[in-house]
Amino acid sequence: MSMKRNSLKSRRARRVRAKIFGTALRPRLSIFRSARYLYAQLVDDETGKTLVACDSRKIKGGRNNVDTAKKMGEEIAKIASTKKIKEVVFDRHGYKYHGKVKSLAEGARNAGLKF
Repeated sequence: MSMKRNSLKSRRARRVRAKIFGTALRPRLSIFRSARYLYAQLVDDETGKTLVACDSRKIKGGRNNVDTAKKMGEEIAKIASTKKIKEVVFDRHGYKYHGKVKSLAEGARNAGLKF
């Protein structure tokens, strides 16, 4: 295949994203992994607004690893509960469901968010 890695990733992201839609009652939990940090946000797609956001820079002792991802999931669930958000739709953004992505989702579930 002559496609570059980024174009393959964007195709996977579009495929995943076409099937999910966040609302005010059940926002989309969108994640993004960069080389240095991990980001997560709850998005209401009806209005196009970000309701809650968190990144690995805000976590004390945060590095770009699985443990920090789990703490981030717990943190975003805690912030969401203060805004009375109990259910979300998980948007893995084209990433495989393992490692940091899985750890973030499990941390959010353990802290009370329902997927």
